[in-house]
Amino acid sequence: MSTQNAGYVALSPSAEGTENPGYPPSLESNHTPDGDEYHERTLELQGGTFTVHSDGHSYSYAYGPKGLAGLRHNRYALLCAFFASIGGLEFGYDQGVIANVLVMSDFMARWPISPIQKGIMTAVLELGALIGALAAGVYADRYSRGQSIVAACVIFCIGSSFQCFAQQLSHIFIGRALGGVGVGLLSMLAPLYMAEISPPEVRGSLMALEQFSIVLGVVFGFWTGFMTRDLPGSASWRIPLGIQLFPGIILAAGCLFLPPSPRLLVLHGKYDEACASLARLRTRTLEEAEGDLLLQLELLEMRVETTLIQRVLERELGVPQTHGVAKPETGFVVEWRAWKRLFQERYRSRTWIGVLIMAFQQWSGINALLYYGPTLVHSIGLRGDTVTLLVSGGIGVVQLIAVLPAIAWIDKVGRRPLLRGGSTAMALSHLSIALLVIFFQNDWPAHRIAAWMAVGCIYTFTFAYGISFGPIGWVLPSEVFPLSMRSKGVALSTASNWVNNFFIGLLTPVLVDLSPSATFIIFASACAAAFIWATRFVPETANMALEEVDALFQSNAGREDRVLRGEIERELGLRALVAELMDICY
Repeated sequence: MSTQNAGYVALSPSAEGTENPGYPPSLESNHTPDGDEYHERTLELQGGTFTVHSDGHSYSYAYGPKGLAGLRHNRYALLCAFFASIGGLEFGYDQGVIANVLVMSDFMARWPISPIQKGIMTAVLELGALIGALAAGVYADRYSRGQSIVAACVIFCIGSSFQCFAQQLSHIFIGRALGGVGVGLLSMLAPLYMAEISPPEVRGSLMALEQFSIVLGVVFGFWTGFMTRDLPGSASWRIPLGIQLFPGIILAAGCLFLPPSPRLLVLHGKYDEACASLARLRTRTLEEAEGDLLLQLELLEMRVETTLIQRVLERELGVPQTHGVAKPETGFVVEWRAWKRLFQERYRSRTWIGVLIMAFQQWSGINALLYYGPTLVHSIGLRGDTVTLLVSGGIGVVQLIAVLPAIAWIDKVGRRPLLRGGSTAMALSHLSIALLVIFFQNDWPAHRIAAWMAVGCIYTFTFAYGISFGPIGWVLPSEVFPLSMRSKGVALSTASNWVNNFFIGLLTPVLVDLSPSATFIIFASACAAAFIWATRFVPETANMALEEVDALFQSNAGREDRVLRGEIERELGLRALVAELMDICY
């Protein structure tokens, strides 16, 4: 069985108390030990399915169909994920609105800024976001996701107020730095929460809502600024900067009604509350949950994973754990040791996946287009403020359109095919733009068709990004880390996003000023490298439960951990439940 088609690899259905040396099962095995061939069998349970794969000892389960039909079936989880994605709207809105604010006549007359100041003003938000993302990694497991999101919204609103009511340029810098901290917190917490509440069959589609929300914010922010640019005085830029307060307030208020993450509740040992929350997310009543084998299976998997984490942390960190979370009084040293675990051999491959997908996401050039769209469009020969702003605004619209098929396909097609296809199209688009600039930059007025061909390549790139690295960049980091490392792993991945975003914001004006063609060649090279990386190093995680993604990484395949996991599986009754379901199938 190939990694791409495996569903999620499960527990050995060996007899109770019997150690199975083949556990966890090999992804290549298609036969039983005696040579008899199994056939894939599917059992319908409470509106969902439990499937035993053709190797006879791996399984997958689903609460409903995939794609758009699956989103309709999981309508409550969809509603919760959509609401949590408002955090992405805040980030996207800031990206979209700043491109217009920086070229508004009143803003430029009030505070003339140099290209390097323009880069710093754009990049300071990313620096604040880096701090916010790392802070979220420290505190995310100690407090509920809802409480953490509310705190992030408060910080963001304070920063937005500084920008809206700025009386001097330093207020803009302070506001963007504070707003960045809030955005960084939200960019880590929202995808983490969305991953933890999602059923396995539509997790990719639900998490793609984060990218949809970001792009929706970009479009809304850009066109809001475009429509207010001719208002008299400072209203032209104060109004669009002030509007971003409202989504933050709505999200903070709405967190009071979002169900808590069942996985975090299990991590804290609150099993009854976890069951109630999971039942609510899967649209079951508490009475139905008690007899729902799929829901009980998912809860048992969470408990097995959490118990394993707790015992491994006690062994590796040498300190007592409070339901998988180190006690606050253990101090900085233990916290540092916990972060260092991300770079241990068993987790290193996962860490690089999270860090590099965010690096490639930024160095693809998407945010350079969003931040400096008018500047880049001007560099390929188009003139006039209205023309350049309209073309730049179209970038966001194309990206918004592209995210829609990504939501429908990401769980059907898989992560790797979309990453490989997207990176190929992005590299070719950037390379084409670079060649057009080299050949025609000295006489654009005489080659209007070439200029518009370059714009078409920008749109092609944007569509390819919107269907691949855009949404998947937020999906993969929340999938590849085990529960004990997930908050810190996602935080480090998000920090990579903001570090690279910072350098893109800072360097793009300088690079474009030096050589527009070289700028696009740099982006093309990054996209080509992304294709090689996705082909060689990214596993397929579509349709796999978070607790079983571990099977794709051989770092946790040591016998000591296998034996410990097997003991916990038997102790909590998960093996017995899986064996019972498999017996029914056969």
